[in-house]
Amino acid sequence: QHIQEDLNTQLFDNLVSFLRRSHSECQEKTTEWTCRMKSREIPAAALILGVNVMDHDLTLKSLSEVLQDNITPYIALLEAKDCPGIKNLMQKLMGQLMNCHIDVDSLEDEDYVQVSQNRIRCSMTSLVNWYKSVTKKTDSETPSKKRASSPRHGQSPPVVVIFKDMESFTTKVLQDFIVISSQHIHELPLVLIFGIATSPMVIHSLLPHSVSSLLCIELFQSLSCKEHLSTIIDKVLLTAQFPFKLGEKVLQVLINIFLYHDFSVQNFIKGFQLCIVEHFYSQPLSVLCCQLVEAKKRANSLSHDQCENIRRLPSFRRYVESQVSEKQVALLTADSVVKEVTQQLLEDLHVYHENYVSVLRCLHVFTSSLPKYPLGKQIRELHCACLENQVWETEEYDSSLQLARMLNKSDLVTMLQQCVEILVSSSGKEFDKTVEKLKEFLTQFQKLEAEAFQEQDVSISSQKELRKKTDLYHLQKTLLELKESRRSKKLTKFEMLRFEVVDYIDSLVRSYLVPADHKTLHEILYFNTASVLRAHLNAAPRTALHTALNNPYCYLKNQALKPDGGSISNKAPDICIVYKLHLECGRLINLVDWLEAFSTVVMAVEGPHADAASSDQVDDIIHARFIRAVSELELLGFIKPSKQKTDHVARLTWGGC
Repeated sequence: QHIQEDLNTQLFDNLVSFLRRSHSECQEKTTEWTCRMKSREIPAAALILGVNVMDHDLTLKSLSEVLQDNITPYIALLEAKDCPGIKNLMQKLMGQLMNCHIDVDSLEDEDYVQVSQNRIRCSMTSLVNWYKSVTKKTDSETPSKKRASSPRHGQSPPVVVIFKDMESFTTKVLQDFIVISSQHIHELPLVLIFGIATSPMVIHSLLPHSVSSLLCIELFQSLSCKEHLSTIIDKVLLTAQFPFKLGEKVLQVLINIFLYHDFSVQNFIKGFQLCIVEHFYSQPLSVLCCQLVEAKKRANSLSHDQCENIRRLPSFRRYVESQVSEKQVALLTADSVVKEVTQQLLEDLHVYHENYVSVLRCLHVFTSSLPKYPLGKQIRELHCACLENQVWETEEYDSSLQLARMLNKSDLVTMLQQCVEILVSSSGKEFDKTVEKLKEFLTQFQKLEAEAFQEQDVSISSQKELRKKTDLYHLQKTLLELKESRRSKKLTKFEMLRFEVVDYIDSLVRSYLVPADHKTLHEILYFNTASVLRAHLNAAPRTALHTALNNPYCYLKNQALKPDGGSISNKAPDICIVYKLHLECGRLINLVDWLEAFSTVVMAVEGPHADAASSDQVDDIIHARFIRAVSELELLGFIKPSKQKTDHVARLTWGGC
């Protein structure tokens, strides 16, 4: 939430400035505002929010809160689904401004809203009269009361109307509202804010020139959803502050859903929250997923069962196998040894995270400055590549190093300076020597710059001597020597230093960017079960329906419903019995045969105990249950009525799930 507030600060400040500007012009009655009144122009802000429609609601709610704190208490947020006509729009607008509840369905045939004991007609004239009475009441208050009630609102605060989804509004509703509002703009300081998902050109496509000319439009652009996501990943996931981490596959699932489905940052955060809940619910050792000091305390008080859970972890097994035989026996038998080793391994994991983040940022400084971005431009792409496998073994990394070995001096110096800043501000304690080494490289580059001027003077003097040699023999001899020296040319000092810098960065990468799954006890801090996340986020409704209807025990957990050799249990819900029977039929299903089969299954136990006198009543009940189950199957889309035969239904689904 803090990150999102920071990201939207610039946008909200610009909108507040725009509203203050338009509002002050209205109050001061300047010549420009008088001209605007005469031309009936309404101040309007076109707010480009992007295609991530799921995030618009939160952004606009935050905007309305900022405006209420700084500009005006009179704000209305309108949605297209609530405003099919101009009457509904006016009802919603007046209802929100007057702080009263409007039930659009109950007011379908009326043009009034109920305020206290009075019914007010929903019209622009009524709105103007209400605004005058409210502002007049505010002006008549004592100065002390006025300051206490609205410290940042002026004497005549504007009325702000926010259209959440402008593209969804009908053209006629927008046209009528803008035309009517323009006729009252000299009485009502109205300001419109259009929430736009696509392009500002939608204003001109929805509104003809005669209507759009009534608006004084200013364009505002929100932050790109990709930049928003990158910032959240950078400041939440790529930090040692939070011990919980996402594995490579899980992070890739969340990013793919973001990039290929909805571009919604809110849905990404919900997916992240789901990972946290799933990890702490399914991992018994997640009690150790906390800050280092607390983790050490909890590791010291582990129970015997928890020690056994640690011994079962695959990474801990590999660690045990790498030890000498005496240590292996102690780790597998003594809980005290496991507790002591767990504390040390958890500390190593936290140190690994601190170092990993710092070196990853340094590597990103280099890779993001390359012309082709072999490892990706965003740090999240680089992070996924490092989590997936040893990044230095990939072709993309090799090509990045080759490109880095061709960088010019100014780019290299800038990158080294950025790396020094990153490592100095890092919480890692192992980078003192690294910082000294990078500063040494910077000093060497400065020396090379001084030597370059001297070499330039020498080359100029040698060219002058060459011009002095007018003898053809000596001239040819000198040119041949120059040509031969170019062929067997050695690396310059700058090239050698550049190679040394790139090799040193490569050594840092190999030391600190080891994949997390190579670390012992990574299962405690990392959530890696991508299949569980996909099952929650990538819904497969047909598979879920088939499982529920074919095996109700999977969801109901009733022992009586446990599958028994493929037979159909009469204790299953009616729709499950009907569904299993329909799987045995062909394209057309005879309803009479279907009913008889259903009765046979249901009466398997009830039949012998049924009274002969009430058999007709039982048949009616079974018939009603069957009709209801068949109707439910039709509602779910498994069958439909057949036009070929009136007593048949057509089956719609085929194949296994």
